[in-house]
Amino acid sequence: MTVTNNATRATTAPAATTPAFWLPTMLALLGAFLLWLGWPVHPAPLAAVLLVGWVPYLTLEHLLTRRGASGWKVWRYSYLLLLLWNLFTTYWVSYSTLGGGITAVVANAALMSLPLTAFRLTKKHFGPRLGYASLPVFWIAFEQLHLHWFLTWPWLTLGNGFAQANQWVQWYEYTGFLGGSLWMWVVNLLVFFAFRDYRAASRPGGLPLSRVQLQRLVLLPLLAVLLPIGLSKFIESRYQEKGETAEVLVVQPNIDPYNEKFEGGSRFVSYDEQLTRLLTLTEQNLTPQTKLVLWPETSLDETYFEATFNSYPKVQRLREWLSRHPGLDLITGLTSVQQYGPDKAKASPTARFREDLGYYDVFNAAVHLPGPGQFYHKSRLVPGVEGVPPWLSMFVIDLGGTAGGLGSQEERTVYQMATPALKVAPVICYESVYGDFVNQYAQNGATLIGIITNDGWWSDSPGHLQHLQYATLRAIETRRDVARSANTGISGFINQKGEITQQTGWWVPAVSRATVHLNTELTFYVQHGELLGPACQVLAVLLLVLVAVRAVLQRQPKQPEMA
Repeated sequence: MTVTNNATRATTAPAATTPAFWLPTMLALLGAFLLWLGWPVHPAPLAAVLLVGWVPYLTLEHLLTRRGASGWKVWRYSYLLLLLWNLFTTYWVSYSTLGGGITAVVANAALMSLPLTAFRLTKKHFGPRLGYASLPVFWIAFEQLHLHWFLTWPWLTLGNGFAQANQWVQWYEYTGFLGGSLWMWVVNLLVFFAFRDYRAASRPGGLPLSRVQLQRLVLLPLLAVLLPIGLSKFIESRYQEKGETAEVLVVQPNIDPYNEKFEGGSRFVSYDEQLTRLLTLTEQNLTPQTKLVLWPETSLDETYFEATFNSYPKVQRLREWLSRHPGLDLITGLTSVQQYGPDKAKASPTARFREDLGYYDVFNAAVHLPGPGQFYHKSRLVPGVEGVPPWLSMFVIDLGGTAGGLGSQEERTVYQMATPALKVAPVICYESVYGDFVNQYAQNGATLIGIITNDGWWSDSPGHLQHLQYATLRAIETRRDVARSANTGISGFINQKGEITQQTGWWVPAVSRATVHLNTELTFYVQHGELLGPACQVLAVLLLVLVAVRAVLQRQPKQPEMA
């Protein structure tokens, strides 16, 4: 990245006063507004705003640093921008629990400030050239961490921002969604450099820019925008749906998770009636060609012990119904329990203990019927709701189901249906936000992504709409069709280009049926996994080591020169 003499002069020029309070505040507000405006689920063309959404932050940081503001002051305004962006975009988390929603917004903004702080330290000790180059590295390294640690919350991973305009990012089949994060930062930096250098040259005493320099300031950001979009359009125009076909049915029972679904609700619908509603909707929409039915997350609402699963009356009722439809498979969500006995050594790290049960785990699970009943245990758990270390259990957010310290599994289970080519990835709710995670299903042979979810606790907010749009990125990354069954909506189908081909309404009982393609080919991203995130983490560690060494050396007193 080229830094002109004017830019260097602007960076190092002394000034007597710091900017007025209102200017950095307005820049923070503008940055938060632009990032919110470009984020799903606003109209797709507005995603272009994300390509300049970080320019206010970069201007804010540059302005305050040039005027000699303290690191603490720069951090405060940076945090204000991040806090407002999190609030504007994910305020709906508070619909479940106000305190939990506030905690999520405040904490995530604080975590996001860490890569910005690392960038500022690098810039301070090594100058603007390496400093600005380090910013995408630190940010993507943070996003990779945020995909894998126990407080994982990748909802605002920058690459997700292009979900509404996924026709611009068909190259995610090579880079994954972190490639979108890199693209966003590169364009924002180039736009900022152009703005900064032009402004520096326009000041009294500034060196005028030559015609070549002006062309470079305009062309570099323009090319950085248009070339990836052009590549994406080229890939999209040549891509054809691949694989054998099968008819799939997704059911949306629309059972209010607050008032109807669970015991204690003001309009509680009995578990038998809930099952009847699911069976009725399914039976009314089956055809002789239907090969698979998807029911939503926790459709079987009672807790089922896995060891005695087949003895439950509702399971027997399901098996009897399936016996009348040879060749039909069902995947449904449920809450299951696995017991380990009284020996703690045989239990998992997340196991609980009760005198009458011994050690046991509770799972947000999926099960495949008919057959013996093959379970999949949700493995990307919502922090503060399902994935809760014992020392954080007091902060559990109640979303209306089984919550707190759930178990999980390491491997990605793929369900083999009666139709040989139909191999389904059972993806439960929040798991569909993780690109490298869903990849593992395709690596294990999945030809269809089956998402089962219950988004009703988000109410009619951007939350459930963003969740749907993020699934389109998983389709592009893996080139797999997606069938999505959501309790209250939105259910439907997504093709291998990330196009939503069918969708139901919100908060209505509905069924959607479609013929899906069962692709067996592996994309570059599926074959090689996440490369960009780990590479940035290695670079980030090296940069931090260099910054730490430089800081120590600069603090050492200079030795007096010998006479």
